[in-house]
Amino acid sequence: MSTRTNEATIAGRFRTGFPARRIGILAIVVYCLAPFYWMVVSSLRRPSDQFSNSLLPTTISFENYAAAFDARNGFARALLNSLVVAGATTALTLLVAIFAGYALARLDFRGKTLILTMIIAASMFPPITLVVPMLRLFTDAGWINTYQAMIVPSMSFALPLAVWNLTAFFRQMPAELEKAAQVDGCTAAQAFRKVVIPLAAPGIFTTAILVFICAWNEFLIAASVVNDRQMMTANVIVSLFTGQYKYDQPFGTQMAAGVVVTLPLVAAVLFFQRRIVDGLTAGGLK
Repeated sequence: MSTRTNEATIAGRFRTGFPARRIGILAIVVYCLAPFYWMVVSSLRRPSDQFSNSLLPTTISFENYAAAFDARNGFARALLNSLVVAGATTALTLLVAIFAGYALARLDFRGKTLILTMIIAASMFPPITLVVPMLRLFTDAGWINTYQAMIVPSMSFALPLAVWNLTAFFRQMPAELEKAAQVDGCTAAQAFRKVVIPLAAPGIFTTAILVFICAWNEFLIAASVVNDRQMMTANVIVSLFTGQYKYDQPFGTQMAAGVVVTLPLVAAVLFFQRRIVDGLTAGGLK
């Protein structure tokens, strides 16, 4: 009897608190999405209505998008540069992080804990403290205004996240999988390539999305090592937008460019959200 009473009490509390939780979740969603909503609305306003406070544009206009893609701004080329930098950073980071994460998860050697500590400690340095030495180094190497000057620093900031994420994922996978493959005649390398990598695909895919987002949003390094407009990324080129008379602030054009830069990330997360969730939760089940 007491068990039924306790179950009824718990169910009653759950039903009572459910609306409050929904309201709390809705408040968080509104708080997080409000800036993006305002960015989209501002991008659809006419230039003459940019300082309007209405929640919806009185007249929908695409003039700001046309201005953003004006050939004089170089925004289209900057989007291509961002894609090259983010894509190369993601591919190279995964190539290193997969092997490093697997070794740290499977091999037992002296100093492994220290190595993991140093990896996570490397991500704690603010990027602004590394700009001056990197700028001096890249100047001596002749890397200014090159893709590698943006890719290499982005890798250094993305690798700690990727290594830790993949190390945790590989640790959740049973070691018996590789042993069973080796019993069936596979070498260690074949077991890794044919068994471990396919089963670790959700975790690798999740890590790739996270690294791509970090590389796509990077601004400080790209603004420091590149001064040629043909090599600038989208985030940097948007900060250099000027108005019609080169003195006014083109808020609408910047908002439109911000929407264009944000859309690939939103589309990727929405399209691959199932795989991302699988990668974050299904490592142990795999």
